[in-house]
Amino acid sequence: MRAIQIAKTGGPEVMRLVEIPIPEPGPGQVLIKIAAAGVNFIEIYFREGRYPAALPLTLGMEAAGTVAATGEGVTGFAVGEPVASTGVQGAYAEYAVAPAAQVVKVPASLDLGQAAAALLQGMTAHYLAYSTFPLKAGDTALIHAAAGGVGLLLTQMAHRIGARVIATVSTPEKAALARAAGADEVILYTEVDFAIATRRLTDGRGVDVVYDSVGKTTFAKSLDCLRPRGLLALFGGSSGAVPPFDPIQLNVKGSLYVTRPTLAHYILTREELEARAGVVLGWVADGSLKLRMEHSYPLAEAAEALIAIAARRTTGKLLLIP
Repeated sequence: MRAIQIAKTGGPEVMRLVEIPIPEPGPGQVLIKIAAAGVNFIEIYFREGRYPAALPLTLGMEAAGTVAATGEGVTGFAVGEPVASTGVQGAYAEYAVAPAAQVVKVPASLDLGQAAAALLQGMTAHYLAYSTFPLKAGDTALIHAAAGGVGLLLTQMAHRIGARVIATVSTPEKAALARAAGADEVILYTEVDFAIATRRLTDGRGVDVVYDSVGKTTFAKSLDCLRPRGLLALFGGSSGAVPPFDPIQLNVKGSLYVTRPTLAHYILTREELEARAGVVLGWVADGSLKLRMEHSYPLAEAAEALIAIAARRTTGKLLLIP
């Protein structure tokens, strides 16, 4: 089968399209014939070596497809059944294995591309809006990168709850997308200081929560956007890692809270995974959660996909099609 591997860490040039054997599912595993793989910023971290992994490494962790085979002890999955997972081992490939405990069934009415586009980013948006800081009607949230994959879904969910959404984006085109997703106000951070603008939009009070996937370039000013005892949910670092900071700043700025959440800790049990995935895929299937997935690349162009996502040239979800 074809797969995208790295034999050493580095830039896009280390990614290679190779021929490797189809993996055999071990005990407790499901072999998935991949219809679409999700492209996520975390793959850049693995490629660069920021997250260590054994080499050679087949990149990718999110995919949807059909069950090709099951390993010993696996029950409840039939060959040919549509499934998706965010726990795939090597999703940038034609086939990959995933722990059965991390595989969910895809509704028959849902396209496999939609399932691949929705699962990781949709569950991320869901835990942020419903668990990390459980939004309620009347809350005000600042969402960075609101036209990105998670940002558009999170904006829709916050709007669905009844929260006021202040979105930051880089271009007028992205501003239009954020407004269409339910943003009440949009800040072009390339033209104005988003912290000053946020304070103005909240009459100096600040927002209840900041959802920040950008990291290094936004972190300090994100703190300045919060009301006393507000929460900064730093769930990504597309601009780089946040440098060390003195926690006394949290006191000075209003007894603030900071958390660095990750999806894995919000789907720790099979029950929680099925619940979150069921809600997200169900909303996509019935049309109440809209996906933006116009960017898809052939498997051989995986490097170009990661270049595009790193340069913030895209909106919504990127997919690789084997």
